[in-house]
Amino acid sequence: MIATTYSSVRQNFKEYCDKATIDYETIIITRARGDNVVMMSEAEYNNLLENLYVRRNPKQYNELLQSIEQLKQGKGQKRELLDE
Repeated sequence: MIATTYSSVRQNFKEYCDKATIDYETIIITRARGDNVVMMSEAEYNNLLENLYVRRNPKQYNELLQSIEQLKQGKGQKRELLDE
């Protein structure tokens, strides 16, 4: 995570966009009067939203965790995908 000023981001906008998209850095843009802003890649943002969606249903999230644990224990089965 990088914290920097609004002025620095304005002067080096491309570099900060590259840090967010290529290096997957989250950038906190500080402002003199507060109300800071966060810059992140669209991929990271979408991932965050997906995780929030999955975790808001405790039953579904626990089933996911149990499935992951079963896979770690070698209890998964490999299957062929069906063609549409």
